[in-house]
Amino acid sequence: MKTAIFDDLAKKLSLVFAAFACLDPSGLHAQEIVADGNETEEVSATELTEAADRAIERGFEYLIANQNPDGSWTSESGAIDIGGTSLGLMAFMVKGHFPGFGRYGEPLNEAKNYLLKKAKESESGVMAGMYEHGLFTLAMSELWGMTRDVEDNKAIQTALERAVEVILRAQSPLGGWRYSARPDAGQDTSVTATVFVSLASAQQAGILVPTETIDRVVGYLRDQVWNEQTGGFGYQGKTGTTLACTAGGAYVAQLCGKRDTEWVGAAIRYLENSPKSFSREEIGYYYYAHYYAISAMVQAGGDHYAKWYPQIRDSLIKAQQPNGSWHETEKDYPNNTPMAIIILGTPHCYIPIYQR
Repeated sequence: MKTAIFDDLAKKLSLVFAAFACLDPSGLHAQEIVADGNETEEVSATELTEAADRAIERGFEYLIANQNPDGSWTSESGAIDIGGTSLGLMAFMVKGHFPGFGRYGEPLNEAKNYLLKKAKESESGVMAGMYEHGLFTLAMSELWGMTRDVEDNKAIQTALERAVEVILRAQSPLGGWRYSARPDAGQDTSVTATVFVSLASAQQAGILVPTETIDRVVGYLRDQVWNEQTGGFGYQGKTGTTLACTAGGAYVAQLCGKRDTEWVGAAIRYLENSPKSFSREEIGYYYYAHYYAISAMVQAGGDHYAKWYPQIRDSLIKAQQPNGSWHETEKDYPNNTPMAIIILGTPHCYIPIYQR
């Protein structure tokens, strides 16, 4: 399984190597610009600007100030606690902050403990609906072996393995997932994306994911929801393609090993050619859509990412609220702020599932 990751020194070295991997000029970064007449200088199209770094830090301050006494992050009504807390942890992890370490060590420990407590309380192993279950599974996978207390590793492993079992049992006959953890609940592109990204992360961590499960996901995406005319993905069928579904569908297909196929390439073109891609007013679930879009561009590599990241980076910097959040009009939705931080922090390359 993941024994090697339990070696703290080895894990930290792997983070360093991951950060250096993102500097590969043949991959995501290198560009030339004209400066002072005919001279050129190499710059990184994807480096974090000072403004972006400040935005991330202000986002951290907001999350810490608004963390509940029990360690969770929730909506104002107290709902979406599993998803909000899972994404909150992921937001800090994107910049290398983990439970028990550094200035955010204690708040992150409390968030981790909250999720583990909820996992123990769940008799079925299901963590709320499948959206939140997917986010919980992703957080557990990326936390495994990354906490100061080695005793946490076993608890996280147990919670992760149990969560993956739920996902495998809940896959529909067509290959996707929907809101309930049952194979007869149906499927849609949005839930399928959230759930499968967590499954891919668990597989990277050493959890067995059957090849059949992955093949069924590919079949669902390609045959049921991908529109060959537009190149995009629909929500529950080929019609009504959206940026959010296309971003999630493309990223999942890439994680399934279909990065270089024509149909995935068409989905990337759909995203890049949409005149609405960076309009918060015209795109429903803007932060959710770009949470997947940036990862799809990382997987697409080269110019795709280099052109996309600066645009979403600058859009998010402008959208940040005076209090450091990205709530806007969705004040009852706790996921915008951590998603914005994760997107802005993409160049840090600390979290394996967000790497190419």
